[in-house]
Amino acid sequence: MKKNEDAAAKKKPKTSAAQIRVQKDLTELDLPATMKTNFPDPADLLNFTLTITPDEGMYKGGAFTFSFAINTNYPHDPPKVKCTQTIYHPNVDLEGNVCLNILREDWKPVLNLNSVMVGLQYLFLEPNPDDPLNKEAALEMTKNRDQFLNNVKSTMRGGYFKSVQYDNVLAR
Repeated sequence: MKKNEDAAAKKKPKTSAAQIRVQKDLTELDLPATMKTNFPDPADLLNFTLTITPDEGMYKGGAFTFSFAINTNYPHDPPKVKCTQTIYHPNVDLEGNVCLNILREDWKPVLNLNSVMVGLQYLFLEPNPDDPLNKEAALEMTKNRDQFLNNVKSTMRGGYFKSVQYDNVLAR
């Protein structure tokens, strides 16, 4: 009998501390209607996407998708978050890297996925030109806000800006 128990224990993958914490974070999520998670593999809670559809501000009408990759050292390490689309935003570069302080130097294990998701949503309501990854967009936002707003609208429709074509992110 002992042999069968050992075999069963080997087959069942051990649940990591990170998976337990992510499960807790996800259970406690209280997302507004403007945010939705998607788990391509329901068995894998460490990799998922979040779509933010701002209902106010300059990015209203867009649907912005972020991939979350959480390593087994979570919550000691922050989740790796990338925007999956090419967007014109002071705090997101053309490769999808996101400049959000709690994803880097201000991360603390007491923070959770909800903190990160709220922080991402806030970037669409209040882009921060003082801590940019896309310096060109940040400069435009500070020196010529009207032109910046035109650039946002144009690029959200899939337009070009300075020979870069942006993804059409208008919510369908």
